[in-house]
Amino acid sequence: MFKTRLISGIFLIAAAAASFALGGPVLFGVLLVISLIGMQELYRAAGVVEGGLSPLSLVGMAGAAGYYVLVWFGLDGYELPVLAVTLNVLMAVYVLRWPGYDYRQVMAAFFGIVYVPVMLSFIYKTRMLDGGAFTVWLILICSWGCDTCAYCAGMLFGKHKMAPNLSPKKSVEGAVGGVIGAGLLGALFGVISGRFGGSTLPGRAPVAEYVIICVVGALISMVGDLAASAIKRNAGIKDYGTLIPGHGGILDRFDSVIFTAPVIWLLASLLLKTQ
Repeated sequence: MFKTRLISGIFLIAAAAASFALGGPVLFGVLLVISLIGMQELYRAAGVVEGGLSPLSLVGMAGAAGYYVLVWFGLDGYELPVLAVTLNVLMAVYVLRWPGYDYRQVMAAFFGIVYVPVMLSFIYKTRMLDGGAFTVWLILICSWGCDTCAYCAGMLFGKHKMAPNLSPKKSVEGAVGGVIGAGLLGALFGVISGRFGGSTLPGRAPVAEYVIICVVGALISMVGDLAASAIKRNAGIKDYGTLIPGHGGILDRFDSVIFTAPVIWLLASLLLKTQ
C-alpha cells in the first residue's frame, strides 16, 4: 500500500508540476477535467447521483463548464450571473421533477459547483497574475508542503489530538509543524524566485510576503482537509473515489488545494502587486 501510494504521489506531483510550469491551455484543461471529476465524486457522496448522471448533475456540470469558459476569456464580471442562472436552472429541475429530488440534493448540486470548479479555478487565475509562474507554486507549498511537514512533526512530537472525533491521527504538534514548515518553505522559495526574476516587487525578493502567504495558506489548508473529512464522515465513506491508487479520488488529494487556491490568489494580488 505504501509503495502504491508513493508511486502515485510521485506521478501526481510530476503531473501537477508540468501543468503549473506550462500554464495556459494545458493548466486550464487539466483544471477543467479534474473539476468535473471532483464534482461527480462530491455528487455521489452527497446523494445527488447514485452512480451515473442525473438531470441535476448535468445542469451542475454544464454550469461549471460555462463558468470555465468565462474564466478562459477573462470575463470576470459575468461569472456571478452565470452561477445565478445555473442556480435558477437547478431550481427549475427541482420544481419540474417534484417530488423526484429532495431540497438537500439541489443545495448539494449548487454547492458542488462552488466547492470544486470555482475554487480550483483560482489556480489558473493565480498562474495568470504578474509573476504567476512563480506565485502559483505557493498553492502546492501551502497544501501538500504543509501536509508533509505536519505528518513528520506529528510522527515525531504528536501528543495532543487536534480533532479526535473527526481525524484522530492529526495532532496539535503536527499542525504547528505544518504551519512552520510551510512558512520556511515559502521563505526558501521566495529567495529562489527572487534570484530567477520571479519577483514583482522592485529591487528585492518577496521573502516576507511569501512567508505570510504560506503561513495563512497552511492554516486554511488544514480547514480544507478537515472539511473534506467531515463530509466523508457524514456520507459514511472512506474515500471519494479510486482514481488515484493509494490516495483515493480527486477530492481526497486536492481537498486542501481547493481551499488554499483562492486565498493564495487574494493574498498574492494584495501583497505582490507592483508598487
